[in-house]
Amino acid sequence: MSINDLPVLSALRTKMQWHQERQRVLSENVSNSDTPRFRPRDLVEPKFDKAGAVTGSMGPLAMARTSASHMGPSGAQSSFDQNKNAGFETRPAGNAVNLEEEMMKVAANQMDYAAATSLYSKSLHLLKTALGKG
Repeated sequence: MSINDLPVLSALRTKMQWHQERQRVLSENVSNSDTPRFRPRDLVEPKFDKAGAVTGSMGPLAMARTSASHMGPSGAQSSFDQNKNAGFETRPAGNAVNLEEEMMKVAANQMDYAAATSLYSKSLHLLKTALGKG
């Protein structure tokens, strides 16, 4: 078994990749804050079982529904989550991006990513120490 195959490290890698993709989606929301009829999007957070494997429709080769108008597999959720409060602060042009809310999400995402990377590197260091290579 390779070190990369350990469930904890695999779950941390998946979480870091999710945070990277979420940062991209949130930055699109901010960059389209003046685009007429634009609705902000967010990613659905992956769920992990007790062994650290991704559960549900978020598997490595699972179909992903990127728009509400796309047809998805039966019983599966979209990997995108339309903002539930999108109509709450919609401007006359139809844009529903709340910059303050998006920047709060970006900051929280950045902190969570930093925590995951720190945990990943410390786990690798601990394993190297245990193997006598660090």
